[in-house]
Parts: sequence; structure tokens; C-alpha cells
Amino acid sequence: MKKSDRRQAKPDLFETAETVPNSTTPVKFSGTDNPRHLRAIHALLVRPVPREQLDRVAGCSNGPDLIAALRDMGLGKDGLPCTKVPDRDRDGFAIRRGVYSLSEAGRRAVNVWLRKRTKGVK
Repeated sequence: MKKSDRRQAKPDLFETAETVPNSTTPVKFSGTDNPRHLRAIHALLVRPVPREQLDRVAGCSNGPDLIAALRDMGLGKDGLPCTKVPDRDRDGFAIRRGVYSLSEAGRRAVNVWLRKRTKGVK
């Protein structure tokens, strides 16, 4: 016998994600096969990377453009932020150096993409 006051589960309970206040927006990374992008993603998964180091690691001369391309693939500024940290240039002047890092949402999106990518390779 069914109780009439029992709450019934709806079949579409988890079809869409509902955003709540103070929550992070979901990030969906479409992925890439570009070797420069892959080297940059690997470096960012290990630790935050200053722009100059990103140029060396990825093998490019325009790190901000590479980051913009990764953001356009779905990471956005929420998934791949740039933090300005105080530093000194070679002449001793105070500057604010850009350091790129993957946020938790960006890291999750990249890991989901990596699992899908490696799942097809056997």
C-alpha cells in the first residue's frame, strides 16, 4: 500500500544543473590536439605558471594568446584565471607579474576531458 503523503522522486531530477548563490559556474572544456596547448595544460595541472615560464614551457612567444585560445575552448576566465602578483623587473622597478593557474572548476573540466580522451585510446 502506497502512502499518500510520501514525496515521490521526479524522473528528471538530475537532467539540468541548477546554480545556487555562491556556487561556481560549471566549466566545459572542449579539448585540443595542439602540442603547445597540451604542454601548457600539463604545466598548469602541475602548478601555477608565470607568463614568461609559460612561453618557455609551451614553446611559444605569446603566452597570453595561448591562454586566450584555451579560454575560448571552454575554460573561460573562471576556469583559467590570471592573478597579478607583486614582483620586481630586471631594473629593480616594482611590477605586477601575471601568473596563470587552473581554478578547481577548470581543473575538473580538464580532468573530465582527459578521461574522455584517454578512454578512446587503447
